[in-house]
Amino acid sequence: MQEPQDPQISLETTGKTNESSLKQDAENKSAGLVVEIMPSLEQLLKKAELDAVEHHDAWLRAKADAENIRKRAQVDIASAHKYAIENFSTELLAVMDSLEAALAVESATVENFKSGMELTLKQLTAAFNKFNIKAIEPVGEKFDPHQHQAICAIDSDSAPNTVVQVMQKGYLLNDRVIRPALVGVSKAKET
Repeated sequence: MQEPQDPQISLETTGKTNESSLKQDAENKSAGLVVEIMPSLEQLLKKAELDAVEHHDAWLRAKADAENIRKRAQVDIASAHKYAIENFSTELLAVMDSLEAALAVESATVENFKSGMELTLKQLTAAFNKFNIKAIEPVGEKFDPHQHQAICAIDSDSAPNTVVQVMQKGYLLNDRVIRPALVGVSKAKET
């Protein structure tokens, strides 16, 4: 911005007389025009310093808020990991209670044990279903290395690489393999 010129300097540089300059000032005032007075450099510097301090303070507060949010999120994540299986554990307690009750019986017959084990298996299956844990039962399916682990090759009438025997069931948790099925796979017939 330009600083207001001294009327003396204005006369010398433009060649106008003092009278014409005064006339112009009078016309400006009568027309309602206001001449802006430029604040001094000291005032501008003070204002800029105050603004800088204010912005720095706001930045520090925002930084502290972001740090607090990050720490709170870390605590929440750690807590979620720590207690993620709480509901599943609660469901398994019923299975544990059934097994302990079966062992506490003094004079149980084989039929009683078998029926107790079947009821306990139903409880465990219900808990698995509630948490979307599904068994992999691949007999007759094509061998899939993502879900099956081949233990042996077996002579069979089935097409090569078909699962013909399951040694141990595999399990999926929400379509993610948590344990592959241990299987025997048919091998190609020798000619």
